Amino acid sequence: MLTSLQVGAQTIGYDSTSRPGNYQAKVAEFKQKPITKKDFVFLGNSITAGGNWAKLLGLPNAINRGISGDITYGVLDRLQEVIDGKPAKLFVLIGINDISKNIPDSAILSNYKRIVNRVRKGSPKTSIYFYTLLPVNSSFQKFKSHYGKDEHILWLNREIRNLKAKKVTVIDLYPAFLDEENRLTASLTMDGLHLLPSGYQIWVELLKNGGYLK
Repeated sequence: MLTSLQVGAQTIGYDSTSRPGNYQAKVAEFKQKPITKKDFVFLGNSITAGGNWAKLLGLPNAINRGISGDITYGVLDRLQEVIDGKPAKLFVLIGINDISKNIPDSAILSNYKRIVNRVRKGSPKTSIYFYTLLPVNSSFQKFKSHYGKDEHILWLNREIRNLKAKKVTVIDLYPAFLDEENRLTASLTMDGLHLLPSGYQIWVELLKNGGYLK
């Protein structure tokens, strides 16, 4: 379904219903493994999906709810399953695929706030953590729809940091993954977008050193 948004004098059209091919299968799979109140849920797209969080963190209650290719609208569509489990903690990283699909920054930000508000209303005891978006590295030339849009990443990251006003804990991943040319550090990625084990290790250290897992 094509959605439109008025931005100044321009009307921007985008597809809010775009979902990855395995979306329904993954949602069904998740429902077979219900979330509980003791769980730490990692919610997002392929960057989250690529981490074995229970193993990486040494926490059997670290639950992966990443779907490769997902966007903020897809997360909203499957958020109720998370809310119903009333997890102890929710870690959210989402938005880079929205950017690649030219979904307006303001719509992405609105969806971030909808995620926060729905969790606050449906599971008020859940602690909410939002990550800033990671940089990308166009030198790999693989995910061209994600490249050349750094200004959108930077704008959204500024707004994500402002979510602190909504009593959301912001975990600033972005600077930890930057090289001297403001790109995703090449040694941490396999393709300019997704992370190698060395990248996930930096992520894990940020979580542990920041005290976010207590």
